[in-house]
Amino acid sequence: MFSKWKSKKAEKQTEQYIIKVIAPVSGQSVPLSEVPDETFAGGHMGKGIAIEPIEGKLIAPFDGTVAHIVKTSHAVILEHPSGLQLLLHIGIDTVSLKGSAFTSHVATGDIVKAGQTLIEFDLEAIRAAGLRTITPVIVTSSEEFTFEVEEHYGQVTSSKDNILTIGFKATTL
Repeated sequence: MFSKWKSKKAEKQTEQYIIKVIAPVSGQSVPLSEVPDETFAGGHMGKGIAIEPIEGKLIAPFDGTVAHIVKTSHAVILEHPSGLQLLLHIGIDTVSLKGSAFTSHVATGDIVKAGQTLIEFDLEAIRAAGLRTITPVIVTSSEEFTFEVEEHYGQVTSSKDNILTIGFKATTL
């Protein structure tokens, strides 16, 4: 009698992704271990790379959405359509500048295209304040994904060179 009421279990689907992250700033890309901040260098924020910038312009490394921009405009989190999130953090301890060296061109919720300017920053003002300009690019840790991250080191040009290749699987209903 109840056979027509059989439970329909939601079927989980696993999607595989390989995302190439282009350089968000021009400069020299180095391992996170070279960042003079244990939170980044120790991988506590996630896996990634850092770039010592030679110009003060941060661009979107892929098409996505601005998940969050810090009030002082020194950091932004971008979300890829797959759900992967990337933290772009300009300099070390630059929050202390209270936004004075940064001009944001985006807001939380904005849809961005690869190569679009996100933030402009004054390298000389950051250095004059005695702060480092090295810019970590972090795949933020998530329980939803298991990542394999391949870093590409050396001289990079924003909008052109691949700095990270990220492979992961995401399960959806």
